[in-house]
Order: sequence, then structure tokens, then C-alpha cells
Amino acid sequence: MLHVLYLAGVAAFAASGVLAAYRANMDPFGGLVLAFAASISGGTMRDLILDRRPLYWTHDWVLLTVIICVGVGTIVYLRFWSLPRKALLVVDAVGLSVVTVIGARAAIAAGATPLAVIILAVLTGVAGEVIRDVLCGEFPPLLLREDVYAIAALAGAGCLLLLHHLGARPTPAAAISAGVVFALRMGAVYLGLHLPRPQQLRPRPGSRPDAD
Repeated sequence: MLHVLYLAGVAAFAASGVLAAYRANMDPFGGLVLAFAASISGGTMRDLILDRRPLYWTHDWVLLTVIICVGVGTIVYLRFWSLPRKALLVVDAVGLSVVTVIGARAAIAAGATPLAVIILAVLTGVAGEVIRDVLCGEFPPLLLREDVYAIAALAGAGCLLLLHHLGARPTPAAAISAGVVFALRMGAVYLGLHLPRPQQLRPRPGSRPDAD
């Protein structure tokens, strides 16, 4: 079940890579390159840090097939239909939520400390997006343009870690934690949820600072 969940997250990131390439006016080959970059970059960095060999995607032909099929399917879709509004953000949120949780589980299985679990989970979730945006010439990347992005991944990783220590079963814990990430991202996309901006923390003109 968890592997199926992971394939769903990878598929979402593959689609987001093609959508980003479409917005950047890249050709189909560029779309496939970004599909792979968005899908496997985070997990590759995680495995290199954890010194896991061989890298997870080098012996998983199902995963590679999913990336290719989703990438080609998305390219064909965009050939005949227009890009839905906010489609990239929604699809990216699906990938972020699932891949973050799988990254946390991999770190827990490797015996990482709680803090390292959270760091590796966030890295797994956001690295593909950063590399995708850099290759598209998008600067700053979505990670640095959206407050509730890495924080959503951090919240999901913390939720999974807590449920793990409480003895929750792996699949429900993963589903709940992924739901936390997705809900936070959708709140940011559709409701405008974000952290206070620096200018929002400044005193308003004419107002007096609180006395000590």
C-alpha cells in the first residue's frame, strides 16, 4: 500500500515537471527531463545522505515506467487541452504531501534521529521542486515564493513522527500525515494562508508601540 502511495506521489511530481516545462515553453523532451528531475531528485538526495545503495530508482522499473507514462500522458493532454488554472500548484501539492511522508518513513527506517527525520523528509519533499524551477528559469523557486510550502512538509513530517512514536499503523499514519501537508498547501493556494510578512510585523503609521 505504501509503495502504491509513493508511486502516486512520484506520478504527481512527474506531471508537475511537464506542466512547469509547458509554462516555460519547453519542447516535449524538456518536459520529460523535468518529469524525471522533479520525481527522483529529492529521494536521490535523501538516499545519498543516508548512504543507501543502490539508489532506490535504479532497480525499480515500475517507478521509472510510471514517470515515463505520466510524463508522456501529460504532454499529450497539453497538446489538445489548455492548462487548467492553478493545476501546477495542486498537482505539486499532491507530490509534496506523499513524497515528504515517504521520505520521513525512509529516515525512520534508517534509524535517524527525530530532528534528522524531519530534515530529510522536508528535503525529500522540496528538492525536486527546487531543481524543477531552477531548470525552468523560475527564480525564486516556489519554495521561496510560498510561505506554506516547506512548512507544510515540516508539519507533515512532524505528524508522521508523532504517530510513529504513538504506535500508529504505517498506512493510516502516512495517509493522515500526507493529508496534513496537502491541506496546508491547499489552504495557501486557495485561501491565501501564509506566515506574517515582514511589513505586517511593523507598527502601523500613527500607532504607538506598546509600553514596557
